[in-house]
This record gives sequence, C-alpha cells and structure tokens, in this order.
Amino acid sequence: MQQIPVDTAGATLMVAQPPQPKYVNPQAKERAADRQTGEFLMSLDVLFVMNGNAEVIKVTVGESSITGELAIGTPVGLTGLVARPWENEFNGQKRHGISFRAVAVTAQTVGAPKSVKAA
Repeated sequence: MQQIPVDTAGATLMVAQPPQPKYVNPQAKERAADRQTGEFLMSLDVLFVMNGNAEVIKVTVGESSITGELAIGTPVGLTGLVARPWENEFNGQKRHGISFRAVAVTAQTVGAPKSVKAA
C-alpha cells in the first residue's frame, strides 16, 4: 500500500474530537487492531490549519501511542503522519478517499513545537 509522508511543519494542529476506539465492526463492538503488532487502534479528529485553510482529518494511531490529555481544542503534535489513498467497492458502488495514520499523537504545551515532521 502506498504511503505519502505528510509534513506538518508550519501547520497548527488541535484536537477536534478526542480519541475513540476504532472498530472493524461497530455493531459487534469488534475492535480494530494493527496487523503487524496486534495493538488496538484509536481514531481522533484533528483540525489541520495551514496557509489560511482548515480541514478536519481523522487520524488513526495505536492505543499506547497517545500521550497527554487530548480534550477538544488541545494543540497536538503528530509524529510520523502518513496519508494512504484507498479505494473499494461495496454493493456495486466504488468509493475512494484518503486515510491518515500517525506513529504517535502528543498533547503540546505552551512554548512546545506544534508539530513533528513526518518521517
């Protein structure tokens, strides 16, 4: 699967929705896990502001890779953020989009860097 590193230098990042468990099957409450490590995954909405444009992106991260209190409005750093284009077909309809995955999400304090450059 193709991964595109996302450079967050110069962007303002803050929590739009706090982390929630990610589910493979929400009805059955079946948690999503990383295919390589087996670690449970979380997702959170992040407000990404750069060059006068704002976008809310949903970021997936391993449960143990969340550091600090991530309440709405908390500035965050995203370590190793990558974008992954995807496409699938369901009931004869093609869908496509971009998913975002980070190695870690860290709450930032005043005076700390707002973002960490993707690896």
